[in-house]
Amino acid sequence: MQTLFRHLPTLLMGAILGSFIALGGSVFADRSQTNDLAKMVPFEELRTFTEIFQKIKSDYVEEVDDKTLLEHAISGMLNGLDPHSGYLTPEVYQEIQIGTTGEFGGLGIEVGMENGFVKVIAPIDDTPAQRAGIQAGDLIVRLDDTPVKGMTLTDAVKIMRGKPGTNIKLLIVRESEDKPIKVTIVRDIIQVKSVKSRTLEPGYGYVRISHFQAHTREDLRKAIRRLKKKSKQGIKGLVLDLRNNPGGILNAAVAVSDAFLTRGLIVYTEGRVDDASFKFRARRDDWLNGAPMVVLVNGGSASASEIVAGALQDHKRAVIMGSKTFGKGSVQTILPMNGGAALKLTTARYYTPSGRSIQAQGIQPDIVLKKLEMTSAEADDDERLKEADLARHLTNDDSDANATSDKNRNNQKKTHQKDEDSLVKRDYGVYEALNLLKGLNIIKGHRS
Repeated sequence: MQTLFRHLPTLLMGAILGSFIALGGSVFADRSQTNDLAKMVPFEELRTFTEIFQKIKSDYVEEVDDKTLLEHAISGMLNGLDPHSGYLTPEVYQEIQIGTTGEFGGLGIEVGMENGFVKVIAPIDDTPAQRAGIQAGDLIVRLDDTPVKGMTLTDAVKIMRGKPGTNIKLLIVRESEDKPIKVTIVRDIIQVKSVKSRTLEPGYGYVRISHFQAHTREDLRKAIRRLKKKSKQGIKGLVLDLRNNPGGILNAAVAVSDAFLTRGLIVYTEGRVDDASFKFRARRDDWLNGAPMVVLVNGGSASASEIVAGALQDHKRAVIMGSKTFGKGSVQTILPMNGGAALKLTTARYYTPSGRSIQAQGIQPDIVLKKLEMTSAEADDDERLKEADLARHLTNDDSDANATSDKNRNNQKKTHQKDEDSLVKRDYGVYEALNLLKGLNIIKGHRS
């Protein structure tokens, strides 16, 4: 066995050269082919690898089978490239395939690796992680009693996934907190509803996309149709909420962007091989017929979300509001392997229509929103002193005729004010986006 390990590079060389001969080529007659082969296969490095492999097999405290060692070697090779490449075991690969259709088991967080720790890209809406208060940017440093440092992302995900109803304890480091936070989460079946919508006010709609999935485009079309049906005057403005959307399928992001653009480039990718380079263009079909849009983003908006925000921003189709996005501008290709496993490999970078690379930069919003805590005003407008309260004030000649209508208007105003107060406390970002849409329509009206 030791002799086999010692001479493995030589055996590999013989096998590779033999394959060239079997294909009908005279390998030894062509020095250039031999030199190319030497460049492709790092024999000295392979010698080091086989020596370490042999030492582990013979001297490690416990016996380890060949399959496990080689899987670890493959995982280490991929994890050393970037935070998003990795080796997917058959079980993990199957879960990823299920996840893109909208249902999978786990905690409900999109994660990556940073400095050896698991970093939360974003919690998914209506999941155990979101309900437990997990936030974008959190670093998970311990899973139950196991330190994360030294784990692969695949290993960490495998621990976090589990039987629904079972608990897992997370130790989290958060930038805004002085001490680590302990959180206990109950695992559950995660059912991701990609698109949610509602009417904010007559004519103004709200659509939230929590994750880009295979059916996101069709779900978005249905949501827009429902909003149009509820508004007799049509849609005058739309808030598209991509906050804490960690991404998903590239084609779904392209389709969502295309729904609001009538022409031009949406996104393009560039890689080392031709198959990794694509250009996606919009078709002539704006589902909103040019109505103003505000796109809400934050640090949890990543990947596919950044494609949409970048495309709509470059085409000046929407105002981007919120905080700077995550900055994941790379494309991962999943390549199925033998035995049901797969290779997730970063194969390209993507660029916005104007040629901006989002990688490690993110999308800078047009309007930055800071986190605010809204409190009630000390005095309501109706309690302030007005002209009519002053002694000997001049009367309005039409006061009697307009008394009833004024009362109705005041009642409507109070109802509207109550709705606005509720929205500003519940979601300040949506409140500001709605006000901006109203302002854009006022300006549009003056221009026409």
